[in-house]
Amino acid sequence: MVTKKKVDNVEPAVEKAEKENYVEVPVGKYFDKVRANPWIVATFALALILILVMIFGTGAGAGVKKISADQAGKKVVDFLNSNPAITGEVALVSTKEEGQFYQVMLNYEGQQVPVYTTLDGEFLVGNPVALGEQQNIEPEGEEPVVDTSIPKSNKPYVELFVMSHCPFGTQVEKGILPVATLLGDKIDFEVKFVNYAMHGEVEVLEQLNQYCIQEEQNDKYLNYLQCFLEDGDGEACLTQTKIDKTKLAACTARVDGEFAIKDTLADQSKWLSGRYPQFNIHAEENEEYGVRGSPTLVINGKQVNSGRDPASLLATICASFNNAPAECQTALSSATPSAGFGWAATAADSAALAQCG
Repeated sequence: MVTKKKVDNVEPAVEKAEKENYVEVPVGKYFDKVRANPWIVATFALALILILVMIFGTGAGAGVKKISADQAGKKVVDFLNSNPAITGEVALVSTKEEGQFYQVMLNYEGQQVPVYTTLDGEFLVGNPVALGEQQNIEPEGEEPVVDTSIPKSNKPYVELFVMSHCPFGTQVEKGILPVATLLGDKIDFEVKFVNYAMHGEVEVLEQLNQYCIQEEQNDKYLNYLQCFLEDGDGEACLTQTKIDKTKLAACTARVDGEFAIKDTLADQSKWLSGRYPQFNIHAEENEEYGVRGSPTLVINGKQVNSGRDPASLLATICASFNNAPAECQTALSSATPSAGFGWAATAADSAALAQCG
């Protein structure tokens, strides 16, 4: 569990972040820097085809009457799955009517992505912004909405379940790092892992390392995580943050033997649905809390919802104290971190609800 420690540059200057090489999907910025991350390759094709659809339409005419939500969702999924540019299957999660559009939530390679279609199901459109009064556009600095149902304690136990290479997991990690640093030993904070990995061997091995760093070199963990979230180069961060690699290797070997991490990775017959290797270090907690994806935030044994910016996460955690400490009055950034690696901030949008799972 994390105790109070000094973490250098928890909130690096946003201006250092590279601004080139962005792929902007009209339904929100779901794709950060185009790097060699496992999730980028899987989602780039979907981003491209959605952009093309935005420009050229689906090829159908206008004037068709409104269809049902189920029909609209099926039509979007069938259209995308019929396009050869998309490798892998697009699955329908849900469809709901929002004003003059249907919001169609899709699952593609483990990423949940909302798109919009007209009520007649003939055109995909960008993320619509209504022009009426009192819209859900949260201005900078607005008081965060806090889940008041969180159980309270003198020292809150904060568990953040992620997949190390899930872009939405890293997004919340970037948001919670300043909070964990600020509150220090006034909370028990742990990064834990979803019990299956969606981003290949690199994710499995990284999570094994992070688990052991927290267990045996905990005073260096937040510094390590700060480094890792820059570009996902775990090996370089081990050196940079002076992790004892001999001690780390002994721990990972022991934990691997206990949970059969690498054996499971090598045997696809043991994978979840034949697609994702199991990662069972925190399997009991996953089951207890009903964890279904990355990120999942649990405070004092209860799943909670929170914004992904530091200010919102601080307010959410501070609501779980019996008597909140003075640190809870600190003004942290309300800018939502970008999904994926890198420290750029992004305007809050529907990606704030997205997860891998």
